[in-house]
Amino acid sequence: MALHFEREEYAARLDKMTQSMREQKLDAMLLFAQESMYWLTGYDTFGFCFFQCLVVKADGSMTLLTRSADLRQARQTSIIENIVVWTDRTNADPALDLKNLLADLDLLGERIGVEYDTHGLTGANCRKLDNQLQSFAQMIDASYLVSHLRLIKSPAEIAHVRRAAALADAALDAALPLIKPGAGEADILAAMQGAVFSGGGDYPANEFIIGSGEDALLCRYKAGRRQLTTDDQLTLEWAGAFAHYHAAMMRTVIIGEPTPRHVELYEACRQAMDAIIAILKPGTTFGDVFDAHAEVMDERGLTRHRLNACGYSLGARFTPSWMEHQMFHAGNPLEIAPNMTLFVHMIIMDSESGSAMTLGQTYLTTEDAPESLSLKPLDLIIAS
Repeated sequence: MALHFEREEYAARLDKMTQSMREQKLDAMLLFAQESMYWLTGYDTFGFCFFQCLVVKADGSMTLLTRSADLRQARQTSIIENIVVWTDRTNADPALDLKNLLADLDLLGERIGVEYDTHGLTGANCRKLDNQLQSFAQMIDASYLVSHLRLIKSPAEIAHVRRAAALADAALDAALPLIKPGAGEADILAAMQGAVFSGGGDYPANEFIIGSGEDALLCRYKAGRRQLTTDDQLTLEWAGAFAHYHAAMMRTVIIGEPTPRHVELYEACRQAMDAIIAILKPGTTFGDVFDAHAEVMDERGLTRHRLNACGYSLGARFTPSWMEHQMFHAGNPLEIAPNMTLFVHMIIMDSESGSAMTLGQTYLTTEDAPESLSLKPLDLIIAS
């Protein structure tokens, strides 16, 4: 059995979850988010692109409903003992199989929490779910019950995040010697991802972002590669991933002589990062973090060039995104607590001048000042 944590760790997580369920008066939870299943049991698969559900009762018992393709996956990667397989067939309705399972578990008429806000439950499957269960039980949107529990990382989880951060640093080390005029984005990307793999890491939950020239102003991956020119800009956003735990980084590298605008934008990014690092501690809300970023950007006249978020919580995540629900955006009242792993990013995209600048690092919160999980400085990187 390929478990990334001791069984005692999983038992402690289940205790926290059932306690939270009791506080919310839930008799059961229907987990559809793959990261929730992984956190609770170790279950590791990309089979969540199909219908599957982990039923967790308030007494701590668990039953997985999945397809035959994931039966052995669940047995070999998780602590789940009870597994029920629904059969692929024409006009199959796995939500009916789930309803029958819930009836067998004596949950008729009970309060059942559902993880609706997840890529593991498509709109089509959600309609099937609601059609089958709306008269069967009282369905409660409990999308963030496990997500909230996952915010605070255990010592064992932090050890995995540290491994991920070291892999992120190794990826940057692999890229920097290649970044020069005439270099191909493909070679840079291959070196970065290769460094993570050769260091024992995993695929990230979403693609690395790489873009030069005009594409340096994008903050999403896109297909296609180009060669770097004598005076160029290259935006990179990547993450080390170990046991699915992520530590992200972001940089815009200048090839050749930086323009005055590049320097101006970098100074804004660095000032905003410094302002956030000073307050990234207990007692600060996620909204306060965003406000600190926005204040710097707005005072410098960069309001229309900045984004409406400047980071988020990181942890064990699955495709299509390594972002957790909790983000640094205006008005978010969530308070920072020790042992969170938070990615802070500054992204400025000036389409008027064609200039990009980014700066991002993952931090571990403590009782006081945060710890950068990367050993790399926040200096402007200039390649020639």
